[in-house]
Amino acid sequence: MRLALLTYSTRPRGGVVHTLALAEALATLGVDVDVWTLGRGGDTTFFRPVADSVTVRAVPFADLGDDESVGARILRSIDVLGRAFSSERASYDVVHAQDCISANAAMASGGCVRTIHHLDTFTTPELVACHERAVVGPTDRICVSAAVAREVDDGWGLRPTVIPNGVDAARFEAGAADGAGRSRWAERFGDYVLALGGIEPRKGSIDLLEAFALLRATRPGLRLVLGGGETLFDYRDYRAAFERRAVELGIVPDIVGTVGEDDLPSLVAQAAALAMVSTKEGFGLAALEALTAGVPVVARDLPVLREVFGETVSYATDPVTIAQRLDTVLSSPPAAAAGRELARGFTWGAAARAHLEVYESLALSGTR
Repeated sequence: MRLALLTYSTRPRGGVVHTLALAEALATLGVDVDVWTLGRGGDTTFFRPVADSVTVRAVPFADLGDDESVGARILRSIDVLGRAFSSERASYDVVHAQDCISANAAMASGGCVRTIHHLDTFTTPELVACHERAVVGPTDRICVSAAVAREVDDGWGLRPTVIPNGVDAARFEAGAADGAGRSRWAERFGDYVLALGGIEPRKGSIDLLEAFALLRATRPGLRLVLGGGETLFDYRDYRAAFERRAVELGIVPDIVGTVGEDDLPSLVAQAAALAMVSTKEGFGLAALEALTAGVPVVARDLPVLREVFGETVSYATDPVTIAQRLDTVLSSPPAAAAGRELARGFTWGAAARAHLEVYESLALSGTR
């Protein structure tokens, strides 16, 4: 079987991490996998090395700077990826897109499978249309959690196949054992609460600021570290509001941006706690990685996170309870065994086998 997996970026966003891990696991099963992506700003490779068994097809995408609106950039992304992909589309048995941009690009020349990681709400008209088409237009749909699949069913009457993410448990367990790496982070930040995913509305970044201000009142030496990759969407207004609120609260968060692939496991493992206070999530992979590294997690009380994590994390609903739960896990860290056992149950091999069943069914029916 020859498979095309499409994603919109080479940077370490959740859907991109998923795409690469799935591609490598499918290649291990004997699938001939090409990963198509936009090479933004001259990128020709992904944020991490990709197994030789997977072919990377990075389509050049020029950076036009701040003069290009979000809507125009979305439309140009779809057009550039779609035109490049259409010339080779006929050579693939199955086409699988991982986000609304790549789904729209794929559908410009035929059908596709689409993974709906989470549903989002946009105000930019081009993004609203991109999101809607990428839900209703694909031939088949996959969700990484039953909670998101229910949202799709409730909103559109469509019933996706549910295939959970995997997690590279060995990598983050190794991070916990990386004394040298952890020491470097400890020397840089001391004791810290970590949040990953960037500064944006969906990640609840301002709620976390408010919570950290409450927590710091009794833990003055604690620091807040924020890491995350790029997003194509324009959250500059939210980022400005975040920065204003940080000044008002007297907080200086440590913003590390994109963290190198080799450095991320020890950064996670050294954290006193991981805060995942997103208002929307598809699965919560970063929290699962933290549990694997033995780090306690405080999560927003969302159905999807209850589904994935059960009682292995602490749940909160607002800045006050986020601060309270963080204080509790910092004072009395829970035993790591249950979280590690949970994480080991999610493997990319299992995810790849489940995807292959979907692909084979589509190939047999003549649907791609």
